[in-house]
Amino acid sequence: MIYAIPEQIGILACPGAAGFAAKLTADLEEVSQRKFRRKVGYLAQKYGISREEIIRRINLTMDLRPTTVDLTLPVDQFRPPSFRVPVQFTRFANGEYKAEILTSIRNMDIYIVQDVENHYPIPLNRGDEDTFELSVNDHFFCLLVSIDAALQAGAKRITAVLPTYPYARQHKKQGREALVAARLGQFLEFAGVERIITLDIHSKEIDNSFNRLRLEDLHGSYQILRALSTIVDLQSPDLVIISPDTGSIVRNKFYANTLSKSLGMLYKERDYSYASKDARHNNITNVRLLGSVEGKTVFMADDMLGTGGTMLRAMSTLKSMGAERIICAASLPLFSGGAIEAFDEAYREGLFFRFIGTNAVYHDQNLLGREWYVSTDIGYLFARVIYRLHSDRSLSSLLDNKKIIQSMLEKSKKPRPKKPSKPTDSSKASP
Repeated sequence: MIYAIPEQIGILACPGAAGFAAKLTADLEEVSQRKFRRKVGYLAQKYGISREEIIRRINLTMDLRPTTVDLTLPVDQFRPPSFRVPVQFTRFANGEYKAEILTSIRNMDIYIVQDVENHYPIPLNRGDEDTFELSVNDHFFCLLVSIDAALQAGAKRITAVLPTYPYARQHKKQGREALVAARLGQFLEFAGVERIITLDIHSKEIDNSFNRLRLEDLHGSYQILRALSTIVDLQSPDLVIISPDTGSIVRNKFYANTLSKSLGMLYKERDYSYASKDARHNNITNVRLLGSVEGKTVFMADDMLGTGGTMLRAMSTLKSMGAERIICAASLPLFSGGAIEAFDEAYREGLFFRFIGTNAVYHDQNLLGREWYVSTDIGYLFARVIYRLHSDRSLSSLLDNKKIIQSMLEKSKKPRPKKPSKPTDSSKASP
């Protein structure tokens, strides 16, 4: 039966992705249980069999498998699967990493989760007091040793879950440059990865560099719009969409078309003779606006926020052109190079109102506790994608989320019923 299948899913968390993997695992367990109960109810009605009998038959099928280890589990109760794969990471003195899987994963569908942009202190070495701040390269090599450990342990299929695709900004060359975005995916393909699941990849062209590996590019637009709806009225005529640069025009055009709002664009000129150091010291030399923001509430979205130079320069430009209120969003809020402090200063100066980011990149209360920061959860989307992939089901409705966004917008149009007013003292006394 199909509901023996979820037991064969394994979520393996690399050091940088422990928090995101824990949330994803909990969401996956919720999806699995909900699907199970719905299926049992449908089968009970269709075949005229009690729910209890169907559960007993499913458990019998599971116990008959040669891989079943624990035969003491109850026969008449739902057995919630545990998807977490325990793994121990060691960092040696010379900087090498080792991954040791602590349970059998033979013939399992393994999803290795890694947050390559987690630069917070991470405990390693068997729970000792050693903590390390790992770079993108450290995280990537932890991913590689995890992949090989899973292969050596007999995993049936390996999928890399990378909410942030590493080196995604190095996807094109203007001179004698490396195409690292393509090469890293090819490294993973050669290492034995069959599929990569990522979020709002910086360039669609990266997908063209693989031979057999599949890349599933998820979109955080629904989650971001849901958070935006708690801040502003999405039906307001004063809301306009502005693309912070030419590279984000497709993304912001999607928001503008979905919300039926006007679209503008900021065009920035850069001096590539030097690299951006932080939000205030970047290589942007000039910014021009195509459109009007006078007296408007502006929403700007980007896929990734690094030092924040582009957004901060855009905020300053839009404010100088009469924008009333500015709200920004990024699916991948890296906030590197002192960006948090730079946004603090911009918020005090009144340059923007709120910033929406997802939990695809780990942050602690240093960012999450800011008044101007709004975090939205993306883990449930990843959980649903993993469940469907494992069950060989279509991802179309999850990759193209226009329908669910339209449903949300239709609900927001309906007037909310007014709550009955509380009776006054005089009304209480009247007969």
